[in-house]
Amino acid sequence: MKPAARMLLLIISVLIISSLVPVHAGNKDDKAACEQVKQKIRVIESKMRSGYSASQGIRYEARLRELKDKRYKLCR
Repeated sequence: MKPAARMLLLIISVLIISSLVPVHAGNKDDKAACEQVKQKIRVIESKMRSGYSASQGIRYEARLRELKDKRYKLCR
């Protein structure tokens, strides 16, 4: 095999392998945002344990749904 063909094969192989590896930075900002969302969830769950009206319950559930979706995206 010619050197140019080997180099092309090597480059293609590296590109394929690198595209299969998941990329996630996991930096401090992500971790801080994750913890902030978790804390907001804990606060709402605490409020729900202390009792609430039907209309307040609807708002709590909607907010929890939003926060849990956000937690799913941030806290991997």
